[in-house]
Amino acid sequence: MKILILGAGRVGQGLAESLVSERNDVTVVDRDPAVLQQLQERLDLRTVQGSGSNLDVLRRAGAEDADLLIAVTASDEVNLVACQICARSFNTPRRIVRLREGQWAKNPEVIGPDGFGVDVAISPEHTITETLHRLIDIPEALQVLEFAGGRVSLLGVRAAEGSPMVRHPIRDLRQHLPGIDARVVAIFRRGRAILPEGETCIEPDDEVFFLAATPDIRQVVRELRRMDSPVRRVMIAGGGNVGLRLAEAIGGDVTPKIIEGSRTRCEELAQRLNGRALVLHGDATDEELLEQENVAQVDLFLALTNDDENNIMSALLAKRMGARRVLALINRKAYAELMEGTRIDIALTPSQVTLGELLKYVRRGDVAAVHTLRRGAAEALELIAHGDSRTSKVVGRRIEDIALPAGVLIGALVRGEGEGAQVLMAHHDVVVQSEDHCILFVTKRRTIPRVEKLFQVSAGFFG
Repeated sequence: MKILILGAGRVGQGLAESLVSERNDVTVVDRDPAVLQQLQERLDLRTVQGSGSNLDVLRRAGAEDADLLIAVTASDEVNLVACQICARSFNTPRRIVRLREGQWAKNPEVIGPDGFGVDVAISPEHTITETLHRLIDIPEALQVLEFAGGRVSLLGVRAAEGSPMVRHPIRDLRQHLPGIDARVVAIFRRGRAILPEGETCIEPDDEVFFLAATPDIRQVVRELRRMDSPVRRVMIAGGGNVGLRLAEAIGGDVTPKIIEGSRTRCEELAQRLNGRALVLHGDATDEELLEQENVAQVDLFLALTNDDENNIMSALLAKRMGARRVLALINRKAYAELMEGTRIDIALTPSQVTLGELLKYVRRGDVAAVHTLRRGAAEALELIAHGDSRTSKVVGRRIEDIALPAGVLIGALVRGEGEGAQVLMAHHDVVVQSEDHCILFVTKRRTIPRVEKLFQVSAGFFG
């Protein structure tokens, strides 16, 4: 597939890396020649210097032949204009745009076919806020992902010494939870992925990823670590778009405290939130301020500013002063990998969260969801099976008979719609049926094109 990416920021670079590894023909456009040079030295792709909203730049980048445009520059206006040019001047078949400002969501007719010609619009702030909200609901988790309309959840949990399943083989999970069907799909031990088998023992500090029907996930978590009490006291460092959205979303029994450095922004937040949060003007790395605001009593401290160093320092300080659990947004992937699992409980990389949302629309076949795990170390996909035993390589076959590439595991199936939908763990003898939602876990990204091809129907399906 010929893919044109506008913007070589963290999201654009992560997307380019993922798509090049899957042997797509990728061209990246950006204003910064130094960034493009570094990208070209690292990856097998084309680069074009210039503005993504310039007609000549888009022509030089190959917009006329592109199958897909992905506009992820830092400017909503550039992304929208580029989309309109590609729609009207180059007839680019599919156009995906990242939009930061919430005004566009309120006016879908402006960005639609009669406006800027956007096929798909994604909002990083919205995606990150949803991710944070799920982590507040399940405070023991490192990552919470949902599939099949929320019927199935994939959780990452750090296994704790003394928990029922620690130092036990995975096959014992059925004995511990006889009424619940769950599937461990991956273990990360000291940064290395392990594809689990029945005899694999769970060790302390392993990052264990498991699939289960959403109502059952808390019972599975109890087997891996002690359950935390619900999050009631929340402190947010940074009153930007993400901090504001999160404060608006959590509501209920939680009245968060927001620490914001700009007095003007504090006034805006106080007016917007109207008593749903306590807004404080100050520096979240100020030890005296944190002590005055009883950070030691906080259930969850979230560092959500735009500055990696400030987020790391404020989260570390809050943890040292007694906050039960701390989370930091860290843009630099290398920093996040260094910090998570030390004194920072969760290091969230915004570009990786957004990347999964984008990849859902790039994948071939009928893809309902894509999520990246551990900042891109693995990927979870929800693919819908179509056809029959003649036209499909998966329909009508038992799980053990499907020719999955190495490093790929089918974790669960969701069969049916609405209240009658069934969640089936993908044991070896389960037979895939047409229209099943298949949830796969992939540790070797280069195998994804083979997985997509496996789920594509043959030409006879359309006859």
